[in-house]
Amino acid sequence: MKFDLESQIDLVKRGAFEIIDEKELRGKLAKKKTLRIKAGFDPTAPDLHLGHTVLIQKLKHFQDLGHTVIFLIGDFTGMIGDPSGKSETRKKLTREQVIQNAETYKRQIFKILDPEKTELAFNSAWMDKFGAADFIDLCSRYTVARMMERDDFEKRYKENRPIAIHEFLYPLVQGYDSVMLEADVELGGTDQKFNLLMGRVLQREYQQEPQVILTMPILEGTDGVQKMSKSLGNYIGIEEPSADMFGKLMSISDELMWRYYELLSDLSMDEVKKLKNDVESGKLHPKVCKENFAQEITARFHGSEAGKRERENFNQVFSMHNLPQDMPEFKGSPDKSLADILLESGLCASKGEAKRLCKQNAVGIHDGEKISDPEHIFGTGEYVIKVGKKRFLKLTV
Repeated sequence: MKFDLESQIDLVKRGAFEIIDEKELRGKLAKKKTLRIKAGFDPTAPDLHLGHTVLIQKLKHFQDLGHTVIFLIGDFTGMIGDPSGKSETRKKLTREQVIQNAETYKRQIFKILDPEKTELAFNSAWMDKFGAADFIDLCSRYTVARMMERDDFEKRYKENRPIAIHEFLYPLVQGYDSVMLEADVELGGTDQKFNLLMGRVLQREYQQEPQVILTMPILEGTDGVQKMSKSLGNYIGIEEPSADMFGKLMSISDELMWRYYELLSDLSMDEVKKLKNDVESGKLHPKVCKENFAQEITARFHGSEAGKRERENFNQVFSMHNLPQDMPEFKGSPDKSLADILLESGLCASKGEAKRLCKQNAVGIHDGEKISDPEHIFGTGEYVIKVGKKRFLKLTV
């Protein structure tokens, strides 16, 4: 499918926090049929969560538009440790830890990206070949004064907190990655802006056209307040069991649901807006809307059958949770009609009342079909019969 310039811009801007700058992006899209889109991930932990997939989903948008997507695994930078937003020097990882985590990333990202259309890169491929003279040359292309303009460095300096020299290397190496990959666009979270801009600076230094920067917002966790983080316990891991994933997605607030839809769903924004309008007008219950989203995301990582199954299981458990604890029980027999059961159980005062309520569609299986025939016969099994809104009966046949 071919996309015109405005259609591409609309999809690229979906959910984006900032583009530096849109005019340059339009120029690149108009000039080049295929752009090189880079996003880097340090394998600092073995598992990814939905917060990480905000960037991967944006990579998919570019991939859907026909551009070349480069998923860069920072196996070299991962050993330095990204100082972004850190109030103290980050612990370095060993090469073994980084390699092990990188292998899990390769498996996980292709649940979203098309492996046939994804360029997988490791920055150790060029950084391991760097010698002392190369590092000196790289460091000569940026000043300490500009490095100290970075918020976290400036704050730590004023508070007399230590800043290790190797932390200055991180943004330089990330920027150099863009040079080596000849990136046209680099994606990152809002906390990565300084590092992303470094790529523009260094590309100019190496006589390349500077990349466009696209930052994505940091996704809030299930609490709706803090950013999604395993350490905070508000995360949804993309490899956790399907039941846990579905349940956690159902636990988010109705308000947060729309943010998740915008940043993670494959639905178009027009479709999302229609859903939101239907919810606001009362045409669609927000629970159903949330179930649709939870099923979509669960299916993405566990398959369509798992998505359907977890929705059915959740509703079954949820409906049982809505039942009264002191619900009366009745042992029926295969020859008893619904009217007989309602009368003998005491749920109705007479057969006439039972028949009348059936005709009014006021009798049925809880969270199931209405039963309008008072002579209905139940097969062997357990049922929860609901009469009106508040009368329940647990029936065993």
